[in-house]
Amino acid sequence: MAAAYAAIGLAVSSRTDNQIVALISTVLLCGVLYLVGSAGITNFVGQNAGEILRAIGVGSRFESIQRGVVDLRDLLYYATLTGIFLVLNVLSLKMKSWSHGERTRQQRTALKLTSVLLVANLVVANVWAYPLNGLRVDLTEQREFSLSQATRDLLNNLQEPLLIRGYFSAKTHPLLAPLVPTVRDMLREYEIASRGMVQLEIIDPAEDPDKEAEANQVYGISPSPFQISERYETSVINAYFDILIRYGDQSQVLNFEDLIEVQQDTAGSVAVTLRNLEYDLTSTIKKTVYGFQSIDAVLAALAEPATLTLYVTESTVPTTLADVPETIRRVAEEIATRSEGKFVFRAVDPTAAASGVTPQQLYETYGIQPYSASLFSSDTYYLSMVLEAGESASPVYPSGDLSEADIRTTIESALKRASSGFLKVVGLWVPPATPTTDMYGQQQQPLQSWEALTQALGQEYEVRTLDLSTGQVPADVDVLVLIAPENWSDKERYAVDQYLMRGGAVVVASGSYKIALDSWSGGLVAQPLVSGVASLLESYGVQVESSLVLDTRNEPFPVAVNRTVSGFQVQEIQAVAYPFFVDVRNDAMAQDHPVVSNLPAVTLNWASPLALDEAKNAEREVTVLLQSTEDSWKLSGDATMLGSAPNIQPDFDTYPELGFAAGTAQQSYPLAAVVQGTFASAFSGKPSPLEATENPTATTAASQTAGTIEVSPEGARLVVIGSSEFLDDLVFNLSSRLSGDRYLNSIKLLQNAIAWATEDLDLLTIRTRGTSVRVLAPLDDRARSMAEAANYVLAFLALLMLGVVWSVRLRNEKPVELLPAHELKFKGVALASATDKEEVEA
Repeated sequence: MAAAYAAIGLAVSSRTDNQIVALISTVLLCGVLYLVGSAGITNFVGQNAGEILRAIGVGSRFESIQRGVVDLRDLLYYATLTGIFLVLNVLSLKMKSWSHGERTRQQRTALKLTSVLLVANLVVANVWAYPLNGLRVDLTEQREFSLSQATRDLLNNLQEPLLIRGYFSAKTHPLLAPLVPTVRDMLREYEIASRGMVQLEIIDPAEDPDKEAEANQVYGISPSPFQISERYETSVINAYFDILIRYGDQSQVLNFEDLIEVQQDTAGSVAVTLRNLEYDLTSTIKKTVYGFQSIDAVLAALAEPATLTLYVTESTVPTTLADVPETIRRVAEEIATRSEGKFVFRAVDPTAAASGVTPQQLYETYGIQPYSASLFSSDTYYLSMVLEAGESASPVYPSGDLSEADIRTTIESALKRASSGFLKVVGLWVPPATPTTDMYGQQQQPLQSWEALTQALGQEYEVRTLDLSTGQVPADVDVLVLIAPENWSDKERYAVDQYLMRGGAVVVASGSYKIALDSWSGGLVAQPLVSGVASLLESYGVQVESSLVLDTRNEPFPVAVNRTVSGFQVQEIQAVAYPFFVDVRNDAMAQDHPVVSNLPAVTLNWASPLALDEAKNAEREVTVLLQSTEDSWKLSGDATMLGSAPNIQPDFDTYPELGFAAGTAQQSYPLAAVVQGTFASAFSGKPSPLEATENPTATTAASQTAGTIEVSPEGARLVVIGSSEFLDDLVFNLSSRLSGDRYLNSIKLLQNAIAWATEDLDLLTIRTRGTSVRVLAPLDDRARSMAEAANYVLAFLALLMLGVVWSVRLRNEKPVELLPAHELKFKGVALASATDKEEVEA
C-alpha cells in the first residue's frame, strides 16, 4: 500500500510544479481509491457492483493482510497500482522533454504504445487472477483462515457426492453483502479440497425460479425480510443468505443467523462478521454425512470382522428373561447374514468346562459379573455381550424392555461406537422449565434456560432431551450430559449409575447451588440444589462441596451501585469486579488435556469447589482441568441454618474493593476434573430402585430382573464441572454485553468435554478458531501504574534520543566548499560581469 501511494504521489507531482497542489491532489486521489471499496460506498450499489468496487478499493484489498493472510491477488493488485502510476510518471517526465517535430513522432508513439500495453497487461493479469482463491499464505497463529486437516480428512473420506448450494440474493442487506465473497471463496476451497466429491452451486434464486421453488418446497428455505433505512425512506427487502448441504437423503440448511454474529460498539454502530465459517460448515457437513451412514456401511468399512459374543447361562436365566437369549441370537445372526463375513456371532456359557473362558477371566478382562436372580436368592446367571472390533473390546449390555427392537438398537449402537463416521447421540438432561411465583403470587418465567447450549450442541450431534424417571438411559446414547440435576429420586440416579457401569461417558455440570430470583426483593439469590447427584458423585470419588469459590481474578458483572450526588442517592448500573465469576486463564488449566484445548480463558459462574478422594481414585486416571488462583477463598451459608446458602449480593459500602470480605484461608481450588477408569456402582449391594416400582412397565420389569451392574469397564469416563450457571442463557446475555463473545468459551468447554468423552476429537482444532475474545494477561493496580509510567518514560527517552542524534548530526555536518573561479569557468559557468568575477575571486 505504501508503494502504491508513493507511486501515486510521484505521478501527480510530475504534472505540476506546485508542491501544495501536488500534495492535495495526491491525498484526494489516494482517499478516493481507499474509500471506493468501503462499506459507505458499496452499500449504495448491488452485490455484484459492490464486489467490483471492493476489488478496486485500496482499503478493502488490505483487509486480508490485516487479518494475517497474504494473498497473491492482493500483492498483484498493489504491484499493478504501483506499476501503473510509475509508468504514468515516466511517461509524464518524458513528455516534458519531447519536441513536437516530425522526427520524434515515432519515438513518442512507441513510448505511448508501450505504456498503454504495460498498463493493459497489468489490468488483465489482475482480472485473470481474481477468481483464483488458493494463492495465499495464512500467517495467523492457528491458521484461522485455511482449511484444517480435520476438514480435509472429512472431505477426502466422502463415499458419495456432497452437494453444497449457496443461495445469495444480488440485492441483500448492506451489512451482509461484504460477507458473500468470503463465504463463496471458502466454499470454493471446500470444492477444491474434496477432489471432485463436492458439487458446488452458487445461485441467485431470483434468477432461477425452479431452484427457488425447490428450496421453498423441499428444504424449507425462504427469503428473510431485512429492513433497510435509507436517507429518505425505510424499506423492506426479502433476500436469501442460506447454504444447503445435502448428502444422500440427508440435508441441513445454514441461514444467516447460523453464520454471523452482530456486535455493537459504545457509539451504537453495528458490525456484522462471520462467526466461525469453517467450523459452522464442517460441523454441518459432518452431521449430514454421519447421519446418512447405515449399519451396513459400518460393517463394510471394518478392516477385520467384528465378533459379538453372548455370555449366557440359559439354564439359570429367570423365566421372565427366558426369551431374551433367543432374541439376541436371532438379531445377531440376521446382521451376520447381511454383513458378508464382517460380523461374527457366537454364544458361550462361561460356567461350562469347555467354554474356553472362566467367570474369573470375564471379571478381570471385562468387569462382567453374574446377576443375582433376586435380592434374597443365591442363584446367579449370565446375560451379557462383548463386542470385539479391531483392537477394542467392550461389554454390551441389553437395556430397555429387551424386545427385538431394543436389542437391535443396542447391538447397532455398539457397532457404531466402535467405528468412526457416525453421528453421535448426546442425551441431555436439564431442569424442567417450571414457572415460579413472585411475592404477589403472579407466575413468572424460570430464570434458567439452556437454549444457546442446546443449539450449539445440535451443530455437531443429535441432541435428545431425556426423561430419566424410568431408571433407564437409551442404549444408543453415546454421552450423557447432566445440567444442574435436582429433585431426583433414586431412579434417576440409578439410570446414570448403570449407564456409567455399562462403560458410558457422563458429563456433569452442577455446583451445590443454583441462582434464583428473590420473591421479595427481586434480586439474585443462591439456593441449594436439593436431591441432585452429589451423593452419586461422592461415591465415585468426586465431592462437590457445599460452598462457592470467590477469586480476585474475575470477570465483571453489572451491579446496581448507589452513588451520592449533591446529598441525594442515585442508583446506577456499573460493571464491577464480581469474585463469584471466577476467571480461569491458561495458567490454571490442564493445558495438555483435549477438554481445554485452545481455550484462552473460561469463566465459571457461581462455581463450587471439588474435592477428589485419593483413595477411591487410586486406580483411575484423574486430571484437574480448571482451578482458581491462589488468591481465592470459599464462602458457605450459615452453618446454624438448614439449607442456608451464601450471600451473593456485594456490599461495596463495607468492602469497596470486591464487595465481599476476603477470606483468610486463600488457596487454589479445583473447579473441574475428569476421571477415567473402573468405577464401582453406587448401588452395589443395595436393592434396585426399580424393584419398588408400582405397576411396572415392560422396561422397568425387564430391568428389575436383569439386576444391577456393579463394576464398570476400564473405559468409563466421568467429567465433573462445579458450575451449571456458566452455561445459562442469562449469564451468556450478561457476558456478551460486557465481554463480547467471550461467553462462547463456556460452550466450547462443554463441547470439548463431550468430544473427549466420545473420543471424537476431530473438530477440536477448529472449534476455537478466531471466535472468542483473546484476553490479555490480568494486571493489578501496581502493574497498571508501572505500565503507564513506562509509557511516559519511553516516550521521553525516545525524544531525548532523537535530540541527541540530531545534535550529533549538526556538529558533524561540514559546510559546502566553494569552488574557485577558474573551476567554475571550467565547468561552463559564465560570469555575468567583471564585478561578479571580482566578487568570486575575493
